[in-house]
Amino acid sequence: MVTTLPAAVTAVQTVPGRAEVLDQVARLADLEESAVEQMRAEALGAPRPGVVAYGEYQSGGWWTTSLMNHSGDPHDVVIGDGRPRPTSLLAAMPATARFLDSLGLDFMYVRLGRLEPHSYLWEHRDYAELRDTGRHRLHIPLVTNPSAVLVTAGARVHMAAGSLWRLTPSQAHGVCNTTGPDRLHLIADVYADDAYQALATHPNLRDGDAADLPEMTSAERAGLLERAGQLAELGFTTAAEQTLLRAFYTYALPEGSAYDLIAELHAGRRADADVSRWRAAKAHLLARP
Repeated sequence: MVTTLPAAVTAVQTVPGRAEVLDQVARLADLEESAVEQMRAEALGAPRPGVVAYGEYQSGGWWTTSLMNHSGDPHDVVIGDGRPRPTSLLAAMPATARFLDSLGLDFMYVRLGRLEPHSYLWEHRDYAELRDTGRHRLHIPLVTNPSAVLVTAGARVHMAAGSLWRLTPSQAHGVCNTTGPDRLHLIADVYADDAYQALATHPNLRDGDAADLPEMTSAERAGLLERAGQLAELGFTTAAEQTLLRAFYTYALPEGSAYDLIAELHAGRRADADVSRWRAAKAHLLARP
């Protein structure tokens, strides 16, 4: 079901400007097309849409359902350390269960994640609430489209179907699906062990996987703040804030800069409570003390 990528593919690792992105996200292996098709069919037949969790991290439209967790209830989707067991949903997905078993990995949690069109997971870090131990997040894209991208290290990365991908979610990242259709991924959080190291021997990015985002000019920054300010003056405060949050997906911004823009917007409005709220949100979402 899983094919280790040939050594020749790893030459892409040396492309200038890609080393930091490769540390964040990479292909690890190709998957057999028939296995992906079977898992896709099972996932599309699963009850939808799922459960909304981590609401502060998203615009709305992000739904998850658990396949392996600590309770066996597929609606329990808040990840945590421990040894999971199959949920009742995985029992109805035999091809997916076989695929997971074939990996031989030490699982922490396994979920289906659905991101609807026009939806965003805001810039954030994961795992901050978990114990300090080696772990990785694996993505198997089942349904996707070119507008569904991960943004990290100043680049947009489209995780294409047909490969098993690794994400380092303890680093700042965000996800968007701007046009649709739904993005549906199988997401497995696993502990680092010999089986994982064998799987992750040749992390790589291929031509076209990643695209650098442009730097924001001072004129673009001023224009963005002006548009957001106009929305806020009209009473559309949430729309104003999301206008600035979405800058993370358009420009290569320093970490947390979208949150700083919102705080600046509210400071100009003398809305001190909103300034404090967004400074606290920045610290929480980016797991800063």
